Amino acid sequence: MEQFTISTMTFGPYGVGHLNGETVLTPNVAPGDLIEAEITAPRRGHAAGRALRVLRAGPDRREPPCGYLPQCGGCDWQQIAYPAQVKLKAELLAAEFRRGLGVELETRDLIAPAPAEFGYRSRIRMRTGPGGRLGYRELESHRLVAIESCLVAAGDVGVARELARALGGGCEEIEMVVAARGYVLIAQLRRAPAAREVAIAGRVMAADPRIAGVILRGGAARAIAGDVMLAVEPEPGCVIEAAADRFSQVNHPQNVKLVATVMEFARLARRTPLLDLFCGAGNFSLPAARRGALVTGVDADALAVADARANAARMQLREAQFVAMAAEETARFLRRARYRPEVVILDPPRGGAAELMNTVATLGARRVIYVSCDPPTLVRDLGKLADQGYRVARVRGFDFFPNTHHIEAVAELTAIDIG
Repeated sequence: MEQFTISTMTFGPYGVGHLNGETVLTPNVAPGDLIEAEITAPRRGHAAGRALRVLRAGPDRREPPCGYLPQCGGCDWQQIAYPAQVKLKAELLAAEFRRGLGVELETRDLIAPAPAEFGYRSRIRMRTGPGGRLGYRELESHRLVAIESCLVAAGDVGVARELARALGGGCEEIEMVVAARGYVLIAQLRRAPAAREVAIAGRVMAADPRIAGVILRGGAARAIAGDVMLAVEPEPGCVIEAAADRFSQVNHPQNVKLVATVMEFARLARRTPLLDLFCGAGNFSLPAARRGALVTGVDADALAVADARANAARMQLREAQFVAMAAEETARFLRRARYRPEVVILDPPRGGAAELMNTVATLGARRVIYVSCDPPTLVRDLGKLADQGYRVARVRGFDFFPNTHHIEAVAELTAIDIG
C-alpha cells in the first residue's frame, strides 16, 4: 500500500497524485485528499491507483449524496463539493488553452455554473439487464450497476423499467426523455424492430399514461409508437420541435445561456452570411435566422435536417436553408462555389473536427465560433485554425453536467488580418 496526496483532477474521473516522481491517476478522490492506495497497473506515462482509504479529506471533499456511488460510473465528481467542481473545471479549461495554444484565460467567471446540480438532465441513457434492470456501467468495467432512481435525472427513471422488462434481452439500452406531454422512451435494439416490438411498446404505453411515446431503433431501422415529439426553447420565442431521438442538449437552462453567448460572439446583422456546421435541428441556426442572418445549416443526419427545415418554415424564416450532407463534404463544395460566409459556427461531436479545420479556414470567414464538449479536442482544432491565420478572441464555459468532469465550451476566433 502507498500513501500520497491528490493535487488536482483531470478532465476525466481521475485525481492526480505523485509517488516517487511518477504520476498516479486515481478515481473517487478529491483535491487535497491524503489517500492510502493500491497501485493497480503501470500505464503509458503514469500509474493507475485504487483508493483504499482516505486518511485525511481535502477541504472540498463531501460524502456523495448518491447511494450508488462509488460503484456507479455515472457521476465521477460527486464526491467534490459543487462550487469546487466549477472552480476545478475553470482551472482545467484554462490549463488546456495555456498548454495547447499559449493563450491565458482568466479563470474567474470562466465557467457558468448550473442553476441546479441535481435533477437537471432532461434526457438520460441507461443500459439494460435481466428482468428489466436499468443502470449504468461501473467505472472501467462492463458490469451493470442497477439503479432504482438517479439524482441527476429530471424525471423518474423507473418509467422505463417495464419497457426494458418486456423487450427482454433484445434491448441494449433505453434513453428516457422528459417532454412536455410526457416521457418519450428510446429503445436501442439488437436487431431491427418488428411488429412484436411495436406491439410491446403500445401495451407499455397503454399501461402507463406517463409515457407519451416510444421510439424503437435497431441498426438503420426505426419504428415509432405514440407522440415522440419534443419541444425545446433555446431562446425566448424560438420553440424547436423535433423527434426525441434527434440530438438536444440535456440541460435546458444552460443551453439558453450557451445559445445567447454564441449569438453574442457571432455579432450578426441582417443578411450576414452564416454557415452552421453540425447544425442538428437548428439550435443555433434558427436563433441566427431570427436575427436576419442568411443561414446555411449542414448536418449528416437527414432526419435532423428535415426537422430544421420544418421549424424554419413554421417560423417563416425564409432565408434559412438546410442541407443533409457530411460537414466536410459541404464545406469543400462551398469553397469550390466561392461561397464566403462572414461567420462559421461549428458544434461537432466529442471527437472534434480536425479534418475540417483547413477547409473552414479557406472559406475566409471573419469569425469562427466553435462549440465543444471536449476541451482537449477543442484546443487541438483551434490550433489548426491558429496556424491558418485566426486568433482566439473569447472563451466561455458552461457546466452542463454537474457532478461529472464534463463541460461545454465556446470559443470565438477572429481572422488576424481583420481583427
